[in-house]
Amino acid sequence: MNKIVDVIIVGAGYSGLAASYYLKKCGLDHLIFERGKIGEPWRSQRWDSFRFNSTNKLNVLPGDKIPGDPDVFGTAPAFVSALNEYVSKHSLPVHENSKVIAIEKPGELFVVTVSSNELIKNYVCRQVLIASGVANEIKMPSFADDVSKNIRSLHTGQYKNAEQLPPGAVLVVGGAQSGIQIAEDLLNAGREVYLSTSEVPRIPRWYRGKDIFYWVKELKFYEVKAEEIKDPKLLDLRPPHVAGTSLNGRYSLSLQSLAKRGAIILGKMNKADGENVFFENNAAAHVKFADEFSEKIKKMIDDHIEKNNFPAPLPHYDEADIPDVDAACASSITSLNLKEKTIYSIIWATGFHADHSYIKLPVFDDHDKLKHNDGIPGLPGLYFLGYPWLRSRQSPILFGIIEDAEFVVEKIYHYSKENFPSDLIGI
Repeated sequence: MNKIVDVIIVGAGYSGLAASYYLKKCGLDHLIFERGKIGEPWRSQRWDSFRFNSTNKLNVLPGDKIPGDPDVFGTAPAFVSALNEYVSKHSLPVHENSKVIAIEKPGELFVVTVSSNELIKNYVCRQVLIASGVANEIKMPSFADDVSKNIRSLHTGQYKNAEQLPPGAVLVVGGAQSGIQIAEDLLNAGREVYLSTSEVPRIPRWYRGKDIFYWVKELKFYEVKAEEIKDPKLLDLRPPHVAGTSLNGRYSLSLQSLAKRGAIILGKMNKADGENVFFENNAAAHVKFADEFSEKIKKMIDDHIEKNNFPAPLPHYDEADIPDVDAACASSITSLNLKEKTIYSIIWATGFHADHSYIKLPVFDDHDKLKHNDGIPGLPGLYFLGYPWLRSRQSPILFGIIEDAEFVVEKIYHYSKENFPSDLIGI
């Protein structure tokens, strides 16, 4: 390709489209390459009953209107539809089914190699923005292959509904957002559920008259910078699960609420041998950890209300959010024979990871961690968006991505202004 493009964006999800909107306002010529369809993970990696944990009013793209009822928890299909309409409305330069297979910088310019419709093309650009996220490849534990082949195994990226599964009980491995929500979905379908948990915080759905996201934004909880975190372990802490979108979205979902409905709460799975699976004896610790985090957040809210004389009602009764002080809901079982328990299915809610193999540039450490400052590596002209802790805790969250997109596009613009001023048009 003879033409030199100002910017190439990898990924046509929420972050890539937000950045494209701002780049267009700056008059920067750019292309967006998406390996699948627009918003591909929301199309193919969500189950049928999936709902966002934040209401529509928090999931708005820049320059756009709120999609649907502002206080409704949207569905994945509705979100994908909104992304498509956004691309059409703003004429954003998205190229679907175009997988970036290499990004190199042999000199002053970047060379981006793209595979599209069985054709491989090289594109030359001055700057590159990686907006493909860190959750685009299925992550499975090494022992998953040790489970009997007679057991139906699906990752959360493949699970749609209980009808996909053979009759019998289901083991869900993973206690983060996807795991507990899929466990709830299976219980709603009348299935017996065993849930293998992990150390994940939780927060209530609604507190003192407001949705919890109102309070965490009011407290600037998500605006905390990485350098302000004193305990390094908190940087790897999974996002707190905040499910429970039924009954007007005012009631929480917790390990104890799932147990009350019949789920068996187990510790972290660590081994498998055919039809036998094994767990650590830490389910009780996981229940207490989640409860303590919720109590900590509520105390922060209470203190904020008192300090600022904020008018707020007393907490409503939310049974799922009542701490299980003795962790009575937790099981001490450390092994199961799947056949004996009529468990014929496993849902692996073990998350996703990013494939960085196509980025042929020295911007990752030996543990595949991005080396950066505010999302900007030490390599001129390269940027990242939508990754955890780029600028703050909210960097990978939809309502936080917009601020990061504005920030990074401003950096892109100034880099162009300083190095390629003749290319800036329509400013």
